[in-house]
Amino acid sequence: MSYHTTKKVLCVDDDEDDQMIVTETIQEVDGSLEVVTALNGVEALKILEEAKSNNDLPCLIIMDINMPLMDGKQTLVEIKKDKALDNVPIVMFTTSSSQLDIAFCQQYGVDFITKPINLQDFHNTIQKLLSFRAC
Repeated sequence: MSYHTTKKVLCVDDDEDDQMIVTETIQEVDGSLEVVTALNGVEALKILEEAKSNNDLPCLIIMDINMPLMDGKQTLVEIKKDKALDNVPIVMFTTSSSQLDIAFCQQYGVDFITKPINLQDFHNTIQKLLSFRAC
């Protein structure tokens, strides 16, 4: 079965409640988007490899920093090394408010949202991000 006509957002977060918030917010902003979830960077990279081979990359990646197996910063570095993935926009959605984490993300041109967030603000941020992207 081919999903090439469905635009996707990849949510990488080991917290199921946060996955649900992201999914619901994206569905509210654009009900035509499919949200694909991964629990860590290892799963995310597998999903992205498959998406690359199917020429079906997500139009946005929303990723936590603190995850098991491979955290968000390690995953970000791996994604940015891959020329085929380099242009996929990434947003860090994390409990971290560390200036080092923020600076790390800024050097890769990645937006940074700190949890917990006011749901209306999050909705507005996602709407803004999706309106500027290829979603």
